[in-house]
Amino acid sequence: MALRGAAVFNWRRWAHVPASPLRRRNTMTRAYDVVIIGGGIMGCCSAYELASRGLSVALLEKGSLGGGATGRSSAIIRQHYSNELTARMALHSLRVFQQFQELLGDECGFRQVGFLALASPANAPGMKRNVEMQRRVGINTECLAPEALRDLVPGLATRDVAAAAYEPESGYADPHLTVSAYANAARRCGADIFVDTQLVGVRFEHDKIVGVTTTRGAFATPAVVNCAGPWAAAVAAMAGVQVPIDACRVQVAVFRHADRVAAHPVVVDFVTGCYFRPETGNLTLVGSIDPAEANAVVDPDEYPEHVDAAFVSDVGEQVLARYPPMERSESTGGYAGLYAVTPDWHPIVDELPAQSGHFICSGFSGHGYKLGPAVGVMVADLVTRNAAPMFSAELFRFARFEQQDEVRGQYAFSIAG
Repeated sequence: MALRGAAVFNWRRWAHVPASPLRRRNTMTRAYDVVIIGGGIMGCCSAYELASRGLSVALLEKGSLGGGATGRSSAIIRQHYSNELTARMALHSLRVFQQFQELLGDECGFRQVGFLALASPANAPGMKRNVEMQRRVGINTECLAPEALRDLVPGLATRDVAAAAYEPESGYADPHLTVSAYANAARRCGADIFVDTQLVGVRFEHDKIVGVTTTRGAFATPAVVNCAGPWAAAVAAMAGVQVPIDACRVQVAVFRHADRVAAHPVVVDFVTGCYFRPETGNLTLVGSIDPAEANAVVDPDEYPEHVDAAFVSDVGEQVLARYPPMERSESTGGYAGLYAVTPDWHPIVDELPAQSGHFICSGFSGHGYKLGPAVGVMVADLVTRNAAPMFSAELFRFARFEQQDEVRGQYAFSIAG
């Protein structure tokens, strides 16, 4: 049930990798065409796309599926990017979320509440250019004047807003349901998923991947895909590769409304530097888009998972200034999660070293969830060496950092892409 509707690829013809002599799986030795490290959104989407093309796939997760950064994602689904590639990927992914039950066989909890981005006078010209580009690639979006927002979001304060971009089809979803659905779909395509399975080492022979060792034993494979998110740098180091991906602590505050308020869309505020979205139970989730979050580098295995009182106070003031109906809400706490942050806040999707069979797909810096379905396609095309990929990974190549050709967006808020 591949999303692309394409014929199954002859993977070995693309990859020039000989057939493994260990095709029969048993408790002593397991052999796969591809081993994926990490059971978050990227790992599960990649497992599904690869398995749906007829490859034998093992996904290894050191804890539980979605138990890392994905499970604590705000799971916002929007298409507002300032690079055409990421805009096209977001559009593809939105179409998947809209047809999720039909395509994946399970629910993802998608709620189409709309998405609104607010710009200051300095950012207004860039926002308008972004919207023009997004419309060219087929995204349903438009630029709105501040006065048009009064009917769209009653009570929204717009005195310092110069322009707004609105996407009626966007919204948010449930990250745990999404990961579970992709994992189930991958299993139906023949993938094996191993939880509570810690990676111990990566094995090479003559500069080529030949397998991995884990707490469940050895796995033979000519291809490893590192989808380990905040743990990606440590996993890459096992393969002798150093990548600039930091695990950074980020926080989300949760507010409960005292009164039933009118439904509001997902709002990203490039003026104040916060975002907020609705949640069932008369709740609103509030977070920050301040790139200074990249300074909160932590050990991903040991960091404070609670929300700080100062953070709740700060973002509470920001969202109240933008959306005064929040005045009668109360804090119900919140939580802290992780971003896997690169220097330009965009991922590394590449084979490192070239022709080694060691692939990395990580560093999405907090805006990867909404791209997950498209990233799965990108990874499958990269691993199978598809000469005509749906989404080229060139923009996300590792060498861009050395080449001083980092990915840039229109906004100072890097998470906006």
